[in-house]
Amino acid sequence: MANTSPRATERLDAVIVGAGFTGLYMLHKLRESGLRARIYEAGSDVGGTWYWNRYPGARCDVESVDYSYSFSPELEQEWNWQERYPAQPEILEYLRHVAERFDLRRDIVFDTRVAAAHYDEPSATWTVYPEQGDPEQGDPVRATFCVMATGCLSVPQIPDIPGLDEFAGPVYYTGRWPHREIDFTGQRVGIIGTGSSAVQSIPVLSEQAAQLTVFQRTPAYTVPARNHPLEPEVQREIKKNYRERRRLARRSQAGMVREDTATCALEVDEQARRAEYERRWEIGGPMLLGAYADLASDAAANETAAEFVREKTRERVDDPDVAEALTPRSYPLGTKRICVDIDYLETFNRDNVSLVDSRAEPLRAITERGVRTAGGEHEFDSLVLATGFDAMTGALTRIDVRGRDGAELAAKWSAGPRTYLGLGVAGFPNMFLLAGPGSPSVLTNMITSIEQHVEWTARCIEHVRAGGYESIEATAAAEDEWVAHVNEVADGTLFPRGNSWYLGANIPGKERVFMPYAGGFATYEDTCEQIAADDYRGFLLK
Repeated sequence: MANTSPRATERLDAVIVGAGFTGLYMLHKLRESGLRARIYEAGSDVGGTWYWNRYPGARCDVESVDYSYSFSPELEQEWNWQERYPAQPEILEYLRHVAERFDLRRDIVFDTRVAAAHYDEPSATWTVYPEQGDPEQGDPVRATFCVMATGCLSVPQIPDIPGLDEFAGPVYYTGRWPHREIDFTGQRVGIIGTGSSAVQSIPVLSEQAAQLTVFQRTPAYTVPARNHPLEPEVQREIKKNYRERRRLARRSQAGMVREDTATCALEVDEQARRAEYERRWEIGGPMLLGAYADLASDAAANETAAEFVREKTRERVDDPDVAEALTPRSYPLGTKRICVDIDYLETFNRDNVSLVDSRAEPLRAITERGVRTAGGEHEFDSLVLATGFDAMTGALTRIDVRGRDGAELAAKWSAGPRTYLGLGVAGFPNMFLLAGPGSPSVLTNMITSIEQHVEWTARCIEHVRAGGYESIEATAAAEDEWVAHVNEVADGTLFPRGNSWYLGANIPGKERVFMPYAGGFATYEDTCEQIAADDYRGFLLK
């Protein structure tokens, strides 16, 4: 529990929590409006997700030229990306460049976790309680607006495996990888999990480890990245048309140029459908998901693409039994985030890599020497846990956030997150969530969604100040309507059939609610613009 004694003396216009893509742009926009804002960041540098996630092979699954800010044409032109899909070090270097270029560091307090944020109704302000070693930096501050830029994938999930603390060797979490080089040469390494971070790290680990054993509970649909260096002439052509590329991204459902089509899968014959899947497979990346308009909503249509990926899995893995274990069958394609890989499946053709299918050989416990399954004990020198995140809500509910009348956000969300537009929460005036539950965020190119959220929020704050209002708050009725709409849209898709982190299904005890908005980016942005134009319909201005 944070120290809540009334010793706050410093007054700001806004406090921002988090210095990733979202927080940095929010700070820049608020400064443009003449506001005094400050970021508090738990890490020692900018980067957010890309500061913490340094595991071997960490890479974005959106193309670099799209996974970047569009707000500054000058920034677009001066920055040159090295690869089609950027690796973690390059993304982190880009964000460091942005922080320097726009002089953002002077308003960021690093190594400081926000422990609590409490709303005071009489003064219409938030008191934010930073927590860190330097007491001069740790004093609470008061601000009119509190902006949560805490990230969707920022709190690693620690699995509840018996004996986890008993293992004698080092245990590494992909979501909190050490900020130093780890050499696994000659080691017996076990990795638990086969989600996105595992799919990226397993090929790299296999090149070092003497023996790598992968413990898989649920196989992933995975497609090749076809990653390659970005040649200067390719970048020059992209930069010539960058403005139009960005415009098209903002009018798309995925928030990026993905060559989506309005044709339905079952409207064409099998030969034509197969040819289209093959074409997109050769291009690489998540392009396959945009092949037909009904892949996310029609089970029969989805099965045509899913079976195509299964066939490719069998082609890529030499051992038929291993290939079968790696073949997903229990959920539709795309209802869990599709993995974009670099030689992931081919890694299982190596002599030093083995797969333990936890469906056939359940994991029982961690021991001092390794991992015990129903089939016996596997001994290791090191363990890697690629067990995912408490997505979308985890970072927010770990902060003691209290709104009007001391209402606790964690309690309000105990049965699942409730927001209006993913931006506001009833009972929590002057608090904005960015890329939060109820927004399209994780189902789109995150940077497109982030920029839309930040720009909308900045304009909203300007409206509040220009109108002489003290506060803005989502109404309970608007929140109820939006939550019902988010659920209705999700129920019209196949997404609820995937036991995914979109539903919180990877967190024991977490209420299963489909958290992101599945209606698409362009539809969402249009809705937000209409609400703003209608004097912020669904918000109470006081």
